[in-house]
Amino acid sequence: MKLSDMQLFRGLEEDDISLLLSCLNSVKRNYKKGEVILSEGSIIENIGIVLSGMAMISCNDIWGNTSILGSVAPGSVFAEVYACIPGQPMLVTVSAVEDTSVLFMNVGRVLTTCTNACPFHTNLARNLLTVCAHKSLQLSQRILHTSSKSIRGRLMSYFSECAKHAGSNSFLIPYNRQQLADYLNVDRSTMCNELSKMQKDGMIEYKKKSYFAQRLRFKEWYEFE
Repeated sequence: MKLSDMQLFRGLEEDDISLLLSCLNSVKRNYKKGEVILSEGSIIENIGIVLSGMAMISCNDIWGNTSILGSVAPGSVFAEVYACIPGQPMLVTVSAVEDTSVLFMNVGRVLTTCTNACPFHTNLARNLLTVCAHKSLQLSQRILHTSSKSIRGRLMSYFSECAKHAGSNSFLIPYNRQQLADYLNVDRSTMCNELSKMQKDGMIEYKKKSYFAQRLRFKEWYEFE
């Protein structure tokens, strides 16, 4: 994936991006599967962009329970909110789900006037605002998915959103079973039992991270409820 194809660099040419990265003191780092990229409590100044691989954003309570807030795919940005608020400790942990490459950029240089008078900063700041708006939407979607009192309701809300995003009844999700349970804030074993029931009821078919949703059965369930 080229940097110019990423939302953060939309409207910029590759040559302009190279100059911009130099101006923003960007640095590329590689992480192994399971390695922590940014930890809860850290105070940061850089935003991260996943170049390859996949990262997960999670938080833990004092009893050790994990809640997954979202995933970060190639081309997506993370930690932008914390980097924009000086001195704000991170409330979440970002870790690599698989071998992952990340590009870090100093956000302070994005938000302030460049001493080199680079003409690209305004474009980048505008794109960063759009990224933040999309992140807010993603958090709102998670709130929506976890609003149902039933596990089936939460699964159906999430699968419905995935099918809409894919434009198809068949879709892939970024989570394994434990991660999906953490994202929906439910017990893994109970959720797996519910998935099996939904498959027996003809509502879904699934294998690993691949799912097929039978929309007619979804509609019948909602009408019955």
